[in-house]
Amino acid sequence: MDEDTLYKKLKEIKTEDYIWIIYVGIIFLSWYANSLEKDFFINMDDQSKKKYRHVMILIFSVLVIIYLYFLNDSWESFKNINKINNQKTKELITLSFVASVLILISGIIFLYIAYKDENLDVELAFN
Repeated sequence: MDEDTLYKKLKEIKTEDYIWIIYVGIIFLSWYANSLEKDFFINMDDQSKKKYRHVMILIFSVLVIIYLYFLNDSWESFKNINKINNQKTKELITLSFVASVLILISGIIFLYIAYKDENLDVELAFN
């Protein structure tokens, strides 16, 4: 691996480290959202319902941005697929790109549901 490629790879890993920190924040926000949702269903507190929706919209907005980052990263690999001789690697890069597209689509759908579901009729789970 040449020095330029190594630098680029280390930069990507550093960015992914930040994304993991954001994921930890999303876990805590999700935990908070669950407590708001529980409060709404037990006490019928409209303020909790409103806060829950806002937190869920925030969570899925951040996730869509993260998914866009990974889609872009996957796209960059996919664009350079012709430079690779190994057929197995080409197949895995293609599958990774398709998976990134599907994950982004699911994030957009969950964001749409969080935005539109004013009565909390749909359980949002992204596990």
